[in-house]
Amino acid sequence: MTDGWNWRRPPTPPAHGAPQSTTPGRSSGPEPDSPWWSGTMADPWRDPYAPSAVVLPTPLAGGGAPEPVTDPDAPRRSWAPIIVICLVTALLAGGIGGTLGFVFAVRGGYAASGGTQLGASGGQIPENTQRAPESLAGVAERVMPSVVTVRVSGAIGSGFVVSTDGYVITNDHVVEGADDSLSVSFHDGSTATAKLIGRDPESDIAVIKVAKSGLTPVSLGNSDDIAVGDPVLAFGSPLALVNTVTQGIVSALDRPIQAGEEGGTTRYYAAIQTDAAVNQGNSGGPLVDAGGQVVGVNSVIRSVGGADTEAGNIGLAFAIPINQAKRVAEDIIDTGKARRTVIGAEVITGETVAGARLRGVESAGPAATAGLRAGDVITKLDGHPLEEGTDLIALVRKYAPGSTVAVEYRRGTKTASVSVTLAADTN
Repeated sequence: MTDGWNWRRPPTPPAHGAPQSTTPGRSSGPEPDSPWWSGTMADPWRDPYAPSAVVLPTPLAGGGAPEPVTDPDAPRRSWAPIIVICLVTALLAGGIGGTLGFVFAVRGGYAASGGTQLGASGGQIPENTQRAPESLAGVAERVMPSVVTVRVSGAIGSGFVVSTDGYVITNDHVVEGADDSLSVSFHDGSTATAKLIGRDPESDIAVIKVAKSGLTPVSLGNSDDIAVGDPVLAFGSPLALVNTVTQGIVSALDRPIQAGEEGGTTRYYAAIQTDAAVNQGNSGGPLVDAGGQVVGVNSVIRSVGGADTEAGNIGLAFAIPINQAKRVAEDIIDTGKARRTVIGAEVITGETVAGARLRGVESAGPAATAGLRAGDVITKLDGHPLEEGTDLIALVRKYAPGSTVAVEYRRGTKTASVSVTLAADTN
């Protein structure tokens, strides 16, 4: 009989001669070995008709080994020690890195500075920061050691060294009223006493000598060679700001200038006009071309203010041409007095006649020798147009005594031209 849960095999008769079992449903023969427990045949729950056999799973077709079975009671491997080791290693590495960083920072000067160090340090200077000698920065570096600040009784002006033994050119109005307190200071902060050698109020040029040897003189250029539009640098101490350099261009040439305070000396010269920023304190400082040569002496500024104390830069500054300044300085050093160039005629000022009308002519003077007369109107001097009488005075002083210049003039309704050899003032 079978059902859905049990399978019974009919009892097998005992072998011939074997003893019969005395217990119903049990075999009296020896009990087969059980893979699960001993005394299998004595199990009270065992089906007496079921065979005592262990059914093994059918081997895999490929003959491979059976899938390993993990023992649930075996000890399991933990990741905790590995994680702890990694954390400890990271902390040690961070500590070592921080220590090395501090050591390198101390060696690099961080500790010496006592604060946070920003930006890169060391290495070669970039090529674009190495200023070429012909650049404006190179020119400024070359000229600056020759520029001085002139101090007179609390007032400040500028000047520049023109000889190794200490001669300095400046403006006459800078040293006006100078006494024993005259001194100069250099770009490196050193100072020295100075004495007045001589001055020429009408040309606004003066020479002082510094009590210091081994100085570096400037290179003097030719003011007749410059042109409108040329770049220039103005050096000096504007508003007591020493070692100042400003840049501009030549705005005009032979600009007739009449300057001077009321009741004082009137100064005339044909100036170099520039738009370089020039202020009070720049007076006497050099105007330098792009080659580093001095072409003028900064002297006057035009301002919209009503007084000199209100004057400030508006892009209209004027310099005495260096050819004229050099000639006057050499006269002062050699003879103690400057020669003034004259044409030997007196002009009418304040009259608008499109030229310089002659009030009178000195007998045997340059103008008279050339055939000029009183009443003639000079319209051009060496090709430069004249607008009024003071223009003639300023332009004549640009030239050295003995120079021959072409003069165009008008006499009545006729025009003519002559050559005039200029002379030195005998007074």
